[in-house]
Formats: sequence, structure tokens, C-alpha cells
Amino acid sequence: MKRVIIVEDEDILRDLLKRKLENNGYEVEIALEGEEGLRKIKEQKPDLVLLDIVMPKMDGFTVMEEIRKDEEISDIPIIIVSNSGQPVEIDRAQDLGVKDWIIKTNFDPMEVVEMVNRFFDTEDGKEYQRAEDK
Repeated sequence: MKRVIIVEDEDILRDLLKRKLENNGYEVEIALEGEEGLRKIKEQKPDLVLLDIVMPKMDGFTVMEEIRKDEEISDIPIIIVSNSGQPVEIDRAQDLGVKDWIIKTNFDPMEVVEMVNRFFDTEDGKEYQRAEDK
């Protein structure tokens, strides 16, 4: 069973994504903020991380930077789930190696499940392409 860690501070969204992913056969762990998320990622080495950008204590960019510095977890794939879709933030996320991103205000929870399914259907992300890039 594939393990996904959701690092998200918005309770309703986090719980909804967790439930949808579990209903689709994924093992899901949650973290309420960046520091907790980074700790769980290091401990559990998930198959995929869904990561918010704006969070208390440690933002998503800092989490990504710390992940990329640590050889044991640097290759764990990340999909951003954020309120912001500013090009400068998307560019920064791409530079940090994110696989994809979803803007919270424009998505339906099943879109996240479909994205995660598509990611795992492509040899664990090795051949993954954003839907818009195909």
C-alpha cells in the first residue's frame, strides 16, 4: 500500500483529502504544520507528500528545501496544494523539484485523488507529467 503524507494546516481540507485518499486505497498520515511534516517525512519516508505552502512554524518552501538537502529523503516526490498560484511561487516550487501543484480555490478533492493515482500509475512518478504539459 502506498503511503502519502499530507502537510496541511486547514482542518477541513486536510481531513477531506485524507478521507478521499484512504477510500482509494492509500495509507495516509497527516501533519498540521511544516516542522511536524518534515519530522514525519524523515521518520516514515512516504511514497508521496502533499504539501501546503503557507503554514505556521515552517512554510512549505522551507520544508522542500530541507527535504532536498537530506539524502535519505531527497527523492521523495512532492505535490503542492496551495492557495497561491503566483508564477514566482510555482517557478520556485518547480526549481525545488515538485511533481505538480493544485490551487485550493480551483479544485475538487477527486482531482487530487486522480492526480495521486496518475502519479503512482507512471512507475511511481518516474514518467509523470502534469496534465497541462501532456
